[in-house]
Amino acid sequence: MNVKDAIESRRAFRSLKETEITEELVKDLAYNAGLAPSCFNKQPWRFVFVYSRGKLNELRGALSQNNEWAYRASLIIAVFSEKKSDCIVQGREYYLFDTGMAAGFLMLRATELGLVAHPIAGFSEEKVKTILGIPGSAVLITLINVGIKDGEINELLTDKQAESEDKRPPRLDFNEFSYINEYKPVNIL
Repeated sequence: MNVKDAIESRRAFRSLKETEITEELVKDLAYNAGLAPSCFNKQPWRFVFVYSRGKLNELRGALSQNNEWAYRASLIIAVFSEKKSDCIVQGREYYLFDTGMAAGFLMLRATELGLVAHPIAGFSEEKVKTILGIPGSAVLITLINVGIKDGEINELLTDKQAESEDKRPPRLDFNEFSYINEYKPVNIL
């Protein structure tokens, strides 16, 4: 699969079924995430790869109600960083951007391997940090839930979530987020 194919086939499916997670897979995902660019090569990203049944069960208590579908994830990756780990150039803090690029590389590699890698924001940051031993000073950016797409719709999904399993949610049109040569916003009333 080439990069364009991985980008086009990457989807945030919620109907997951279990798959075997190995240390080799974890190292593969981490290696590819680690190839992302970063400001002055500071590599501020940090990942906790959780695939032991006990820790996955503990993390369930930190997920929000609409993310109960993630209970079927075979791997949950906690993505975090700290401001002090990366550049601050003329007031611009790069740690979130650089960590986001690494997470994107990781998700594209997972897609290439036939996995679903679905990032979420619905969780208790403090609970996850406590469960995984992540420093309080870190920003827990996302949890990436990994599994294989299940052909059956997960019964825990809301109607809206179930609808997006069959059809990719709409994407913004080029003119809604892209500008040529200068920013020229369109007045939306």
